[in-house]
Amino acid sequence: MSMNAQVGDHSDDPDLNTTINTTPLVDVMLVLLIIFLVTIPVIVRTVPVQLPNYRNIATITKPENIVVAVDKNENIYYNNAPIDQSELKDYLIDALRRAINAHRPLPEVHIRGDKDVRFEAVGRIVLACQLAGIQKVGFLTEPHNDQPQ
Repeated sequence: MSMNAQVGDHSDDPDLNTTINTTPLVDVMLVLLIIFLVTIPVIVRTVPVQLPNYRNIATITKPENIVVAVDKNENIYYNNAPIDQSELKDYLIDALRRAINAHRPLPEVHIRGDKDVRFEAVGRIVLACQLAGIQKVGFLTEPHNDQPQ
């Protein structure tokens, strides 16, 4: 293995440029920056999900189901009987306890809310169901009429 080292006075040679030329580096970085700025919003904006189609599913009425209705004045009805908000949790716990003692299926709560009721009133019903230990809560709606009027 050999190495060529020239020793001597090269005063007529121009000075060697030992610095890095950053112009091509800056050009490449700007191109990469533009590519990232253009592609990232497209990737972040859309999430690939399949949205459900609207269809009316008939509700199967079982004797153990509990229907809790709330009207636009936030009055609560337990199986069509008016009750106070504070009593709802006790009613639900009692229904759950009776189903367990009789070895029947656990009750489902179906909430019927007026279209003009505040969501807070419906949220209080859902909270009462959660605190009582009800595992299935559903919402009853009217079928959508697509026919022109």
